[in-house]
Amino acid sequence: MREKRTKNIFSYIMITFGVILAAFALETFLIPNTILDGGVTGISIIISKLSSIPVSILVLILNIPFLYIGYKNLGKDFLVRALYSMILFSFSLSFFRYFEPLTEQMLLATVFGGILLGMGVGIVLHFGACVDGTESIALVISKNTSLSVGQVVLLFNLVIYGLAGLIFGLDRAMYSLLTYFITYKVIDLVSEGFEQVKAALIVTDKGTDMAREIYRRLGRTVTTIRGKGLISGQKEVLYCVLTRIEIYELRRIAEEMDESCFITILDVSDIIGQHIKSTRHVGRRKIKKSE
Repeated sequence: MREKRTKNIFSYIMITFGVILAAFALETFLIPNTILDGGVTGISIIISKLSSIPVSILVLILNIPFLYIGYKNLGKDFLVRALYSMILFSFSLSFFRYFEPLTEQMLLATVFGGILLGMGVGIVLHFGACVDGTESIALVISKNTSLSVGQVVLLFNLVIYGLAGLIFGLDRAMYSLLTYFITYKVIDLVSEGFEQVKAALIVTDKGTDMAREIYRRLGRTVTTIRGKGLISGQKEVLYCVLTRIEIYELRRIAEEMDESCFITILDVSDIIGQHIKSTRHVGRRKIKKSE
């Protein structure tokens, strides 16, 4: 119990650090030079530039519906962490708003702002929270369409950068797009990777119970394979495909159900079929042992 509490406290410390780093990057590098982030933050920057409403207030207000969507799909723990990180993000943006820009050179602002923003967001994602609710709605759209989460986020951001080009000029849109790719490359190194889709291999003694819990909480079907360890003997190996934002919840399920289980997270370059899709989040359906 003490170890779990210590882990929880450490995760909130790291979330706090990541949020502050992301806000610092935005207010001292990107926003003063009209370089946009993607998602809700990007929309907030556009509205702020046109109306003088602080980005910190807009980010908090615009993320409210995404918080609800995230709660419905990822559970109460995600809601608590996301709410904490978004409120802190708003306060941090307000604080750093009064700092002088560290550079007015566009290329330096793009590169260093993108790197620091990616580091901050990557840390936040790694510890099960988020500062932007775009991935939550992308997850829902992905489950009900043929588009992947990554494709939904990219399309959403391309619309934002297109608006930036019309309002602020083509050069700002191109710098913003460059920042987007730098940011997500850094997230690739810091969190679970740039690939939106992951595969999990879980070796456990409680395969059926864990498979049911994964389906109940995440809506992901699980394939069960019989395995045998050289020393440990008979085991069940679970295989499921999920998204980056769901990996933290998978870790929590593993800790609650079987602390001795072994999990490997793999990058997925492509998916053929509908394995990752779940048209509705239902816990009462009978889970198939194999697909």
